[in-house]
Amino acid sequence: MTWRRSAGLLALLTPLVLGGCGGAGTAPRATIFVVPQAPATAAPPVPSASGATASPAAAARAPQGRLTVQVTRPVRLHASPGGPVVGGVAPRTQFGSATVLPVVRRRGSWLGVISSALPNGRIGWVAVSAALVPYRSDYGIVASLRRRQVVVRRAGRVVMRFPVAIGGPSTPTPTGSFAVTDKLLTEDPASPYGCCILALSAHQPNTPQGWGGGDRIAIHATDLPGTIGSAASLGCLRAPAADVRRLVHAIPLGTVVTISA
Repeated sequence: MTWRRSAGLLALLTPLVLGGCGGAGTAPRATIFVVPQAPATAAPPVPSASGATASPAAAARAPQGRLTVQVTRPVRLHASPGGPVVGGVAPRTQFGSATVLPVVRRRGSWLGVISSALPNGRIGWVAVSAALVPYRSDYGIVASLRRRQVVVRRAGRVVMRFPVAIGGPSTPTPTGSFAVTDKLLTEDPASPYGCCILALSAHQPNTPQGWGGGDRIAIHATDLPGTIGSAASLGCLRAPAADVRRLVHAIPLGTVVTISA
């Protein structure tokens, strides 16, 4: 794996381990550039179960947006508050982005989060601690497989709407609630990923036989724009390049992406 700095972005040469992207065959190789997390609104500390202030989280359902937490030290994911450990996350993702997790539940001093370290449909519980830096995000993304469309909202207002290609019959796009884990630019707009990639925490459970690209799902541009609006991908959502580029630069890490049938 080759690392270098370019234009303030972190670049690496590696197969993109995105299982629902591109077409059948060998996973492509490309240089990708990690877009850093944009500054976010800090959230106030959240009280612990005893009433004492425990940094660094806040109530998950506050009016100023959804709580997300950036991981600054390795943390364990539990099956339930105080329950068995089912995984863990590091401060950086596999692509080199900051690890930012959306909070979808709250129980005392425990936060239920969405993470790519867990299977689709599962949440992990993390204890409130100084390893978690809280932020607020007022963005949300909804993808409709029936309409083959993505809608982006900010503070409840629609700010983007665009068509997408979805997974084919044997490699359907998974449904559920997921999180944006990485914002990536490629060096080759003619690659199967096009110019830009918004990687999600979702996994493709139906990867084709012989596919070596991993199982992660993304919203990405494409070298086959004629397929947009059809069921043609290995599970990823292929979108117009201009829309994905705008997403990559605007959407905060940890934004929840809801994919519905």
